[in-house]
Amino acid sequence: QQQEAGYILEHEKDIAVNEPGPHKGGGNSTAHKFFKAAATSKLQFTKRVLHPGAAIGYHLQKEEEIYYIASGTGKMTINGHPFPVKTGDAIYTFPGNSHGLKQTGEEDLMVIINYGK
Repeated sequence: QQQEAGYILEHEKDIAVNEPGPHKGGGNSTAHKFFKAAATSKLQFTKRVLHPGAAIGYHLQKEEEIYYIASGTGKMTINGHPFPVKTGDAIYTFPGNSHGLKQTGEEDLMVIINYGK
């Protein structure tokens, strides 16, 4: 119905999935993978909450990707170089580079991720 009207509206509470940190990162995370119904879209928009001790495992990124740290603290590693990230930071990763992200601190690390599919 919404697609026929030219938009899709989703509520994160309806799509939340508890799963391990992606790319064999370990720990517990909650994923909100928005707009799966937009099958022809070339974008992926995800809110990922990394709970204490969780991570997005180190992996090769084949397409450009943006991470926005909505809350919490973490350690990002890109091409073997680690650096701290915190609320309000945005990280753009170029295609063909490897990266991972680990939650640090006591609170959840909430990340908004956007990349091409």
